[in-house]
Amino acid sequence: MVVATDIRRGAYYDSVTLMRVGRELAAMNGVDDAAIVMGTAENRAILGASGLMTAELAGASDTDLLIAVKAASDEEADAALSAVDDMLASVRAAGDVDASYSPKSLSGALDVAPDSNLALISVAGRYAGDVAAEALDRGLHVMLFSDNVSLETEVALKRRAHERGLLVMGPDCGTAILNGVPLGFANAVPRGPVGMVAASGTGLQEVSSILANDGIGVSQAIGTGSRDVTSEVGGVTFLDALAALGEDEATGVVVLISKPPDPDVYGAIRETAGGLGKPVVSVFLGTETVGEFDAATLAGAAAKVAGLVRGEAANGDAPLRDEAETQELADEIASARSRGQRYVRALMSGGTFASEATIVFRELGLLDVHANVSSGEVASLDDPLRSVGNCVVDMGADAFTVGRPHPMIDYSLRRKRIVGESRDPETAVVLLDVVLGFGAHPDPGSELEDVVREATERVAVVCSVTGTERDPQVRSSVVKTLEDAGAYVRPSNEATCRLAGEIVRLLAER
Repeated sequence: MVVATDIRRGAYYDSVTLMRVGRELAAMNGVDDAAIVMGTAENRAILGASGLMTAELAGASDTDLLIAVKAASDEEADAALSAVDDMLASVRAAGDVDASYSPKSLSGALDVAPDSNLALISVAGRYAGDVAAEALDRGLHVMLFSDNVSLETEVALKRRAHERGLLVMGPDCGTAILNGVPLGFANAVPRGPVGMVAASGTGLQEVSSILANDGIGVSQAIGTGSRDVTSEVGGVTFLDALAALGEDEATGVVVLISKPPDPDVYGAIRETAGGLGKPVVSVFLGTETVGEFDAATLAGAAAKVAGLVRGEAANGDAPLRDEAETQELADEIASARSRGQRYVRALMSGGTFASEATIVFRELGLLDVHANVSSGEVASLDDPLRSVGNCVVDMGADAFTVGRPHPMIDYSLRRKRIVGESRDPETAVVLLDVVLGFGAHPDPGSELEDVVREATERVAVVCSVTGTERDPQVRSSVVKTLEDAGAYVRPSNEATCRLAGEIVRLLAER
């Protein structure tokens, strides 16, 4: 194999365009692997780990476009590089729309839709604060999808919004469902009595999807951005959203989702929740449960909410898993592993799912767990590109997404990692989350089918599929594709982690 590269100084393309062109390059005859990315330090590290880095690319800057091709011959590598310009032009042309429907400013957008009451902002982080401030001044709620917005800007925006009786969701708010409309990465769920406030997008998706699949709908689901519950921000949006749900006649039960808030913010949330006059279920992943309606996991929270909606007891054991079935399946899978296979490698697209995996693994007593998510109970994964022991990797972290689409959209890095982990003789289980819904990849089954089938020749692959039958991808269709490829699909992220952890625990007892 030969590696050929090219660098385009100062040439910017959006991440989705680069994802599509990268796929076309990799599909060309004679091409074994290919990448086309912006020249960030993180992307250069990924190129190096993939065997696509050359001296030509080593000195690139964030604003340079990097192209790398690994092919069977110099001629095939050169042919791929020569095709890049036509591919870029073709993808851009396919995305062109009638300019009359594409306002170039907030003012232009309001001219087209003057009755709007919310602005969804997804511009580069360095510009997002100014656009959000303008939206607030025009009386609009804000969903700030953009990341790389400074903490100072977030605090200023949320204080301004609070003074005006408005909400700022974000920055880096990926999910919301407002008045039945899914925004960002959200799922198609019915309207119903459950109101949600979440500082976790994937957590919101998991709970709302489990409820929807159980026939229970959502009144409002308000994302806040993960920094909202820190001491610096003070839970401004979380508390305002909670108060709004308390006044909403369509909301009968409230569910709160977050990683552990700052202690003072946690106290304020508890006080506000206690005064709503409505039952409130909370799942603050990684904190000690303290109340009747607290849950330790996302699936546990969904079970408690379902019990409350149906007028049943919400504080009993209501797991969405069959422990006997899990044990039996774990025994079967563990008995088929070769000697030396002993570790689980969790490759997650959701940071909250990664955190939940570490919680379940700790509960099962797994040792030697490393992760690139914050947790005082597991060892830090210093290099997220290389697994160590039992490993939980949040592939939505900055190391993987700077200059690239989110892994819910682009499966290319996870595809490579799945195959690589399966070839490690110490890997027993590859654990995956697959997230469906608006904004996510339109056909994740087709992206994973071949690599899952290859991986299952050597390891067990266990998956969860977060989504509903009403999602564009259709949950049952994705589940069938994965199962046909040899994966074990469980009903929730918790159940998947529990199965994977139990397999590894049994292997450790050999």
